[in-house]
Amino acid sequence: MAHKKLQLPEKICEVCQKSFAWRKKWARDWEQVKYCSERCRRNTKKTTNERF
Repeated sequence: MAHKKLQLPEKICEVCQKSFAWRKKWARDWEQVKYCSERCRRNTKKTTNERF
């Protein structure tokens, strides 16, 4: 059964700067979500050190 996706809220990942949409697994803590994936979360220290 096909269905249309609803307009889901989006954010910008702090590491890769790509936009990502809301997921059901983030329903309880959407306000605290900062990264689009586990990979970006793990690479946050590497990226921040390269910027400065």
